Amino acid sequence: MTPKKVKILFLKNIDRPFIENDLKILTKYFEVKVVHSSFKKESIRSNIQCIYNIFKGVIWADVTYSWFADYHAFFANVFLKIFRKKSIIVIGGFEVAKVPEIEYGSMLYPRSARRVKYLLNNTNKLLAVSEFNKKEILKYTDSKNICLVYNGVDYTKLNPKNKIKNLSSIKNDIVITVCGIDKYTVKRKGLETFIKSAKELPEVRFIVIGKWMDNSIDYLRSIATNNVEFTGFVSENELTEWYLKAKVYCQLSLYESFGMALAESMCFECVPVVSNNAALPEVVGNVGFLVPYGDEEATAEAIKKALKSNKGKEARERIKNTFSLDRRENELLKVIKEVIDDEL
Repeated sequence: MTPKKVKILFLKNIDRPFIENDLKILTKYFEVKVVHSSFKKESIRSNIQCIYNIFKGVIWADVTYSWFADYHAFFANVFLKIFRKKSIIVIGGFEVAKVPEIEYGSMLYPRSARRVKYLLNNTNKLLAVSEFNKKEILKYTDSKNICLVYNGVDYTKLNPKNKIKNLSSIKNDIVITVCGIDKYTVKRKGLETFIKSAKELPEVRFIVIGKWMDNSIDYLRSIATNNVEFTGFVSENELTEWYLKAKVYCQLSLYESFGMALAESMCFECVPVVSNNAALPEVVGNVGFLVPYGDEEATAEAIKKALKSNKGKEARERIKNTFSLDRRENELLKVIKEVIDDEL
């Protein structure tokens, strides 16, 4: 079975750049059909249509490739068992998380936990996006079919060398963090800590970049000092401009299975300041600063050091060497080849 003859059903339930990256990779080498399934409690007709689309796709495909162990992957797995076909699921993180203090994770809820555990134990290949993510998966399965394939960042596209040769020359005393703002991300992403640490550095601009999804923005504004700004939603080009100008990027989360915005910022030579939780230390390595979750004084002190440091170029090199999109492409191809060869 040659690569171009291999048919892959690509299943997703949301649109995200990192998902599209995988789709582009697979389309280069295989025949790919995409099914976007969004299951909703109040829409029975729509859900039936989603199941039917998955059913047709499974009949057509040799292998399914799903992002997240959710309903779309579950129904695909049911049909895969019937037709004796192979499956790959990328575990994004939420599925295997159980963090009651921030109401985060599928494992908090018995029904979704059962579904996820079933998929973890009945899928041909589970792809973990970090070593931390892999350890979380192993809490719920002893499967030998788990493979670590780091998320990939296209550092050449984000900041081509022929565009800006000396990034440090355009950097300012700006500290940024990127995430949508709602009642869940306020705690999970450490936004309170980010904002409260700003009062210790009144001469530095702190920018919260991301869409306002509920009235949590009102609370954050109420605790913010004058040097904190909230952009709301920004375009990809506007986000790039912030990455270019900022010296420091903060990811102060309680739980992250990887941290794509963190990795992207490092491509632009932003020095990372992150909480010492979950996968964040794994992504940053020795090119950034670690702080305890929720400690605004330690965060402010780390930001001071980061603003004066020269770790920006090291941060970019770490992404290039460890988390490049080329590396993910090569490793995905190896995984798919293993699954296909097992089928032959």
